[in-house]
Amino acid sequence: MSQINPVTDLTLDGDVAVITLNSPPVNALSAAVRQGLFEAFKQADADAAAKAIVLVCEGRTFIAGADITEFGSAMADPQLADVQDVIEGAAKPVIAAIHGTALGGGLEVALCAHYRVATPSARLGLPEVNLGLLPGAGGTQRLPRVVGVENALAMMTSGRHVPAKEAASLGLVDELVEEGKLREQAIAFARKVVAEGRPLAKIRDQNEKLEAAKGKPEIFENFRKANARKFRGFLAPEYNIRCIEAAVNQPFEEGLATERKLFNELMSGSQSAAQRYAFFAERQAQKIPDVADDTQVIPVNKVGIIGAGTMGGGIAMNFANVGIPVVLTEVKQEALDRGLATIRKNYERTASRGGITAEQVEERCALITGSLEMESLADVDLVIEAVFERMDIKKDIFTRLDAICKPGAILATNTSGLDIDEIAAVT
Repeated sequence: MSQINPVTDLTLDGDVAVITLNSPPVNALSAAVRQGLFEAFKQADADAAAKAIVLVCEGRTFIAGADITEFGSAMADPQLADVQDVIEGAAKPVIAAIHGTALGGGLEVALCAHYRVATPSARLGLPEVNLGLLPGAGGTQRLPRVVGVENALAMMTSGRHVPAKEAASLGLVDELVEEGKLREQAIAFARKVVAEGRPLAKIRDQNEKLEAAKGKPEIFENFRKANARKFRGFLAPEYNIRCIEAAVNQPFEEGLATERKLFNELMSGSQSAAQRYAFFAERQAQKIPDVADDTQVIPVNKVGIIGAGTMGGGIAMNFANVGIPVVLTEVKQEALDRGLATIRKNYERTASRGGITAEQVEERCALITGSLEMESLADVDLVIEAVFERMDIKKDIFTRLDAICKPGAILATNTSGLDIDEIAAVT
């Protein structure tokens, strides 16, 4: 084994060079990953004993995308394009072995390999549109050459993660391999490619699936019209469409230049800056600084909600939606009946629009039980109060809950402005 750098190894398995990435948590395309790939592919390509090259990743995923912490700043060399050039330009077959996810820059790297194999659970996609961007490393030019224009339009403007089986049917994956046997079966596939004398299949040179769209601008106009409402106000979907138009109407290198120009416009604009800010903020919000990673997780199998008004009913529906039984309490039968009726009405409205089935309406309503007795919350794992914003009322409720609920139950408040510590002090 030869360690290229701390995140990249190069080994020889008989006549197949195996490049292994291990850069937790998701093998993102950081400077160290790019440097490791660049040097490993150069060495593997120069090794006369290697007849083919396999790229595989350790951990839970293939390359899951770019290192977005580098967005907006100068990237250290080698650039991703340099890595892609050394992969695509290798003189021997390169096979990308995909598990987990191959997203964004990760899929753009895989598209530079001559062949791709994947486990059935893998998912592939170009989700940059969700960050107000477009794939900036050739994805807009290579993907339509593999899956066709219509499929590329749908994938890139939605950012959808395509399951491996569907990806194989589209031609994005050449062969599915068994779960848990990715490395060995990718090596076997590489040997088969060599034995059969298969060509070095460079996607950049494949134009067959673009021909069907040449001279047919209506394909793009119809797609724009069909999605006008969904895309309204957002630049990124339109720019993705323009790049695919460039793939159809321009030579590959010119298409790359168009992609780069439009990518830079989006990257420097306020929309992408806002969407990237939201992306990081959402993930930061999931991390609670003073809660240790080894904090015990308490299973929640039954929930109590106090108050059947708008908030209480909505909270109850959230738990029923994921199959968790709910006890919804009120002080008066009229209020309870009204709350339960509103919940049913909301579910039936969703069903009328095709969001759920009539059977699911009944299943979810059956999970929500009404009660006028707070004692019915004795066996729940979590209680959430959603009553009037008055401290005296909330203190009274939590005093009673403290005596009723089982040890270890979580007592929660839906307050928007009252002091939670003061409420908790009565328990």
